[in-house]
Amino acid sequence: MEKKFKILVSNDDGIYSEGIIALREAMMEIGEVYVYAPHKQQSAVGHAITTHLPLRVNPYYTNGEFFGFAVTGTPADCVKLAVTTHMKEKPDLIVSGINHGSNAAINVIYSGTVSAATEGTILGIPSIAFSLTTYVDFDFTYSKKVAQIIAKAVLKNGLPPGVLLNVNIPPVPEEKIKGIKVTKQGKSRWNDYFEKRVDPQHREYYWLTGTMDNFEDDEDSDIRAIQENYVSVTPIQFDLTAYDFLEKLKQWEFK
Repeated sequence: MEKKFKILVSNDDGIYSEGIIALREAMMEIGEVYVYAPHKQQSAVGHAITTHLPLRVNPYYTNGEFFGFAVTGTPADCVKLAVTTHMKEKPDLIVSGINHGSNAAINVIYSGTVSAATEGTILGIPSIAFSLTTYVDFDFTYSKKVAQIIAKAVLKNGLPPGVLLNVNIPPVPEEKIKGIKVTKQGKSRWNDYFEKRVDPQHREYYWLTGTMDNFEDDEDSDIRAIQENYVSVTPIQFDLTAYDFLEKLKQWEFK
């Protein structure tokens, strides 16, 4: 009898988002799906976890049917709680997304979507983050196909310890996609600032705004691949050690 894979689905846009609905549907064709996702928007929270408040886990229904569990926490909270406490068995795969917007280059540091997958990797489970690189006119039809292709490949081949896959999908029709390309994380930086505003009670507040600056044009980067209509698949890790500088730093004198 063929094994039925257990797949945990999470995200950072909230359990009600179009992207997680699409990802859940895609994974249901592969295995048994469990959804644990934030009860509200949690974009750009990075790998934050909740330590000072209790977490509540509530059944979530759509059109009268059970969909999954809404968690009053971050994406990392959702995965950690599901795997360590709530699920009877560890999942075979964790998938996060499908995010609304790009998670290429420096965005992986801020992304709750990537952090949900990172938490899965920390827990020793093969994990993938999926993002559709647009904030408007979402069409997840092709993204669902990509999610199935890459999920099946990971279930077949596995991933090295400490490594997850970060997948970014261009927002173009399937016929314009050139293929799936293995890439490296590009170099970029947010050129941002806080715009000062005044509310109706004449109190000042600040709203973050800005633009993304890209520092490279490397054909193997995730940014370049997306621009050229390739699906970008980047292996990333949570070991942040600067190995190239490690030996030189050991030669410093700290007095």
